[in-house]
Amino acid sequence: MSVALDITLCALILGVGWASVTGQGVFRAVIFFITYGLLLAIAWARLGAYDVALAEAAISAGLTGVLLLAAYGRLRRLNAGAEPPIAVNLPAAVVATGIAAGLVWAWFALPAPTAPDLSEVLPQSGVGNPVTAVLLNFRAWDTLLESIILLAALIGVWMLARDDAWEAPLGLPYHARPGGVLASFGRVLPPIGLIFGVYLVWAGADTTGGAFQGGTVLAAVCLVTMMAGILRAPRVAQPAWRAALVLGPGVFLLSGLAGALFAQGFLGLPPDLAKPAIVTIEAALTVSIAVTLVLLVIGPPDDGGHVA
Repeated sequence: MSVALDITLCALILGVGWASVTGQGVFRAVIFFITYGLLLAIAWARLGAYDVALAEAAISAGLTGVLLLAAYGRLRRLNAGAEPPIAVNLPAAVVATGIAAGLVWAWFALPAPTAPDLSEVLPQSGVGNPVTAVLLNFRAWDTLLESIILLAALIGVWMLARDDAWEAPLGLPYHARPGGVLASFGRVLPPIGLIFGVYLVWAGADTTGGAFQGGTVLAAVCLVTMMAGILRAPRVAQPAWRAALVLGPGVFLLSGLAGALFAQGFLGLPPDLAKPAIVTIEAALTVSIAVTLVLLVIGPPDDGGHVA
């Protein structure tokens, strides 16, 4: 039964992936892409990589899907949603195929890993979750750069705003019908989502969870409350939101400097202080990730227009 399920899942992943690339219509391609991400999340769960499955479902399928739908809606409002001609698609397909082939070649050309087995060094990390140990201890450089890249992506979105719109609220205001489904959902979801998001962050040190997963859940809660009209969209000039954006990378950098002064080197964590340091970094990263994702979804400052 499990073999048949895995074969069916693999076939669905290949079929939906092909449909998202070759299907007609931007909206249909986006829907197939979201479905593709959800299927990949199920596949990762089948492989026992629950942290990756959560990240895939929340960030790849959820957040990226919302961003693609928002981009599609913006293109339609600008009357720029026409399909590009085949002369544009074909070179892009050739380049993408070349990159994919290069990555496959690089994978097989890599030498055999010489690093020690993770189970042997896991006790030195201070946490019980091997994914957290890798992301925030043994390969902390990668996670630090990811948090900075996420902030850079938000700055890129903000650069799309007009100069005279910077004092306006971010994004377009939403108006939910009083007593409607969205308004009711916006009041029921936040307490549940808040508890679940905080749990993912706290549990991430020793089991499935972490800052990216918890931050994505908290961002979703915040977005629902904004769409329901309970919480207003922020303004770029508000100091609290700006401080929240840089809190995670800032704490991460301070931890790295402390490691350079008192441990083995930059981003090095002493074994006795590793767990509290990792939990502190994850808590700060969660705030920054949640705020960054919210601001990415609601878009750049806009001083006009409404969404019904």
